[in-house]
Amino acid sequence: MNFWEKVTGSDISRDWKAFEVRAEALPDDYRAAWEQIKAHLMPHGDFTGRNLVPIFDAALALLEETAADGLGVQEVLGDDIPGFCAALAGGHGARTYRDRWREQLNRNVARKLNRLEG
Repeated sequence: MNFWEKVTGSDISRDWKAFEVRAEALPDDYRAAWEQIKAHLMPHGDFTGRNLVPIFDAALALLEETAADGLGVQEVLGDDIPGFCAALAGGHGARTYRDRWREQLNRNVARKLNRLEG
């Protein structure tokens, strides 16, 4: 990835289009699971979402392989897709961007309050 791709995000757009093309080839139940995986993984992304690209790639590869093997979505992902996504993103209770922003806001407020008291 060169500087221009990083600044414009064209590398992420290219990867995302490739993911969607791959997902279109999946059976209907797998495509529905893919949509749920996308929805549940997005909150774990950083500002650009670049940190999620390898995770999305691995999740889609899992869906592709298991669909080719003839397994059902329930056999692969189980009933808890949000839990599956949390495990992919770093475990149950993995921090989301909201958690990071909340912590940053709390630190900034605490720092400002300490300056006012001192």
